[in-house]
Amino acid sequence: MELSFCVVNTNGGPLLARCLDAIERTAPADVEHEVLVLDNASDDGSADAARGRTGVRLIELERRTGKAANDSTLLQAASGRFCLLLNEDAELCDGAIDALLGALRHDERAACAGAQLLAPDGTPQPCAWRLPSLATALAGAVFLHRIATVQSGGDAVREVGWMQSSALMVRREAAAQVGWFDPDFFVYSDETDFQKRLHDAGWRVLYVPQARAVHHEQLSTDSAAAARRITEFHRGRDRYMRKHHGAIQAAIVRALSAIPYAIRALLPGRDRQRMRLHAGRALMPSHGEGLREAAERFNARAV
Repeated sequence: MELSFCVVNTNGGPLLARCLDAIERTAPADVEHEVLVLDNASDDGSADAARGRTGVRLIELERRTGKAANDSTLLQAASGRFCLLLNEDAELCDGAIDALLGALRHDERAACAGAQLLAPDGTPQPCAWRLPSLATALAGAVFLHRIATVQSGGDAVREVGWMQSSALMVRREAAAQVGWFDPDFFVYSDETDFQKRLHDAGWRVLYVPQARAVHHEQLSTDSAAAARRITEFHRGRDRYMRKHHGAIQAAIVRALSAIPYAIRALLPGRDRQRMRLHAGRALMPSHGEGLREAAERFNARAV
């Protein structure tokens, strides 16, 4: 098998159907492929979009787990030499699969190839960055992150630090070599850690601008859910820094990361409450409830 499409769905609503329709529409006819959908104990009926669909293998979880664990489950279950990781809110554009496959076939030391993500209105979104470090945190603290850290943009395929995993093609051999995704990352920074370990093992990560995918990025209007996402985001970043750079640098990065949020919280026209929460969680990521606790509470109710 040449290619496995690996889709994670958690209450994706109609977006999962759009994701699967795009796979059917864009999959090259001359590439042997399979489609795997892991439904993360959804309770909105969205898994029905995959159930019974021709050529789709549905893996239904009874307990909700994190994105890193889910991607690992899919990679291990896949038969393809290459695996295209997709969120349920990603919609592939024409030519994306050929471009990603071409990049990985051309460069045998490339472990990952990521698509340029687009907002629903077609605006390119930042989707490739330098790997996090003390230097990138300092750049963010002085509002130079778009110049010093963002690596997406332009027309050339090039090596980058890490790509967002909403539409990321992975060489399965490389993923197995580094031990898949680390489940200690529930969500956020899981793909950063994965690609850092690939770099450390001698692999390359490619940004492929010719491959494009619309990222609908479903956002909840529930303020409590938004707060849990913010908490989990900063937990993941701090876990990454502690794992790869040690406790001292992680502590410095926590302080540096809080600075721009604190400044934004003082500016007019900003969501000050949200910026204050970001600043607080950047400083103290262990505080508050994150997505992991919400999943645990969901699982307890489901028993």
